Amino acid sequence: MSHLGIKSYEINVGSTVSALLGELGSKLDVAEQARVNTPPRIRMTTLYAVAACVGGRVVNTCNMSEDWVGYSTKFGDSAGDFSPLSELVVREVIAVGDELGIPYELTHKTPIDGLCGKTDEDNLGFTYAELDSYIRQETDLADKPELKARIDGMHARNLHKLLPMPKFEYKG
Repeated sequence: MSHLGIKSYEINVGSTVSALLGELGSKLDVAEQARVNTPPRIRMTTLYAVAACVGGRVVNTCNMSEDWVGYSTKFGDSAGDFSPLSELVVREVIAVGDELGIPYELTHKTPIDGLCGKTDEDNLGFTYAELDSYIRQETDLADKPELKARIDGMHARNLHKLLPMPKFEYKG
């Protein structure tokens, strides 16, 4: 973050993740969802701990493309105190980064979650360019009905990540 003049800290959460999954594994069969979502949740806990130590705030860096299809972890990378990118699709985030002079190797790198060894697009089964065009209604994907159904299904199944937490409404 030196190019932005922001102090940063590198905190390795690997041993914490391993310890927790090991402890879970001694009592339960660890589900794939738990194995995939635990690291981002521990990473977010760590970000909040650092923020508390330095009087900072945590930035949610999810963008509209990721959020649209649920490619985020609830209470993990989707958490934060503010979310400057949530209304921008991937190509717009890249354009903002370019405009701000963020190093090219950061703004144009292949997106990966850093957890499974595959790219985001490999995991999703489509490209961000296809998704961005669909979200911005530049295409209706009529020529790709399977892709449209896949994106629409992912969006519907993951809306709970974008909505406020349901709560009891007290009527006094």
